[in-house]
Amino acid sequence: MVILCGGSGKRLWPISRTARPKQFVSISSGETLLQQTLARVGSPAAKKFFLENGYSLSDKPICIGSDIHRYQIQDDAELIGIPVRCILEPVSRNTAAAMAVIACYKASENSDLLVFCPSDHYIQNTESYLQSLLAGFNAINSSEIITLGVKPSFVSTAYGYIEVDNRSTEQYIHSVKKFIEKPCNKVATELVKKKNIFWNAGSFITRADTLYKVMEEFKPNILQSAKKSFESAEVKDQSILLDEVAFGSCPSESIDYAVLENYSNLKLAELNTKWSDVGSWNSLANLFESDTHNNRTNSDQGKFFQSKDSFIYSSTSRPVVAVGVNKMIIVETSDAIMIADARQSESIKHVVEELEKKNIAQVKNHRKVNRPWGTFDSVDSGERFQVKRIFVKPGGRLSLQKHEKRAEHWVVIKGTAKVTRGEGVFILEENESTYIPKGVIHRLENPGKTALEIIEVQTGTYFGEDDIFRLEDEYGRKEQEI
Repeated sequence: MVILCGGSGKRLWPISRTARPKQFVSISSGETLLQQTLARVGSPAAKKFFLENGYSLSDKPICIGSDIHRYQIQDDAELIGIPVRCILEPVSRNTAAAMAVIACYKASENSDLLVFCPSDHYIQNTESYLQSLLAGFNAINSSEIITLGVKPSFVSTAYGYIEVDNRSTEQYIHSVKKFIEKPCNKVATELVKKKNIFWNAGSFITRADTLYKVMEEFKPNILQSAKKSFESAEVKDQSILLDEVAFGSCPSESIDYAVLENYSNLKLAELNTKWSDVGSWNSLANLFESDTHNNRTNSDQGKFFQSKDSFIYSSTSRPVVAVGVNKMIIVETSDAIMIADARQSESIKHVVEELEKKNIAQVKNHRKVNRPWGTFDSVDSGERFQVKRIFVKPGGRLSLQKHEKRAEHWVVIKGTAKVTRGEGVFILEENESTYIPKGVIHRLENPGKTALEIIEVQTGTYFGEDDIFRLEDEYGRKEQEI
């Protein structure tokens, strides 16, 4: 099982951002989309299902995604108890390059079946998904690629469509006639009326040698760059980090455009469950129940009055109230608010690109920021001060560091802290505190078996993350690297 973790999710800003895109966000349940994907295909129950049907899954799913998300991938997997193998991309190059790397990684295992799953899709019924994969396993031959497809349940211009051959003799497996990329509303309206039309659900089944051969036939430049990047890769934190120069030379193309639209031996397995690529605010809204006026919300704090066809998404506990609105999307987070016409949902990606040009900080980071040792939440700031709430995982250890432009006050709220300050090392328990003067070498560690939580008050003239001078770091980060 291969989980494709490289999506950017710009259309779901502000809950999806560069440093933590949508696959690492809990959108409709307590688990992130990546955790839901891992549980779907990598859990003991999934392994048992396939074993009982004559197929043995590999011991660990492979996650391929961005190097900047390596700790989020590992943390998500660890939190649900599913070990993974990570292959890390130094730059983003879309799904064709990612799958070419896997073809090289699995080149010695020619007959092995590969399943590629997007990390950021919503699939309501796990059993139906596994049954569709099983149908594909049983039907596939040595030169085929099988993609999963879902019967359209409404008109959408945000999804790709697949037309299949009506003459198929197998009940749930169909020969593919052609791909139809995100059509206009008029075309989409006609497509959903046809019985031989499916949405492209983004999961693929093929043999390792077949994938290598089709990449070699259709995109030899991508395959060769991927091969060089894999052969020159280094092992980092028990993960494979691809060579940046070689991987960066790969053209950025989707596997649909690079291969599948041109491949003649392509079939579709039906997926019979509610599905969404969660690729826009409109598609996310459709995951929630509507009221009598077609308003939807993810939160008990979202309230509508004299409104219709609108959506409120809140990631805080504050009430969000819409009065007299029509076809509106209202998104509230702890540090950003977005209000949009629902008919402009697809254009949010371009808005985010404009915000990036203006160096808006909230495009890259959430207020709560992941680090390999845990997280920090910037709860308040003002002239000459900043306050952070810091969580350190059991065994987590911040770098040995110093700051030139700020001092820090630490108060332990929960757990036990091991503190290095200058030449001294000491323990702080709950309700105890310490002061780190400007320029003094220091380190925070969690020696306990439960999470450590502290409040950090910074005072000084500058509080950027680039005022960190690392002397030692067990996570391999460089001096001043965030």
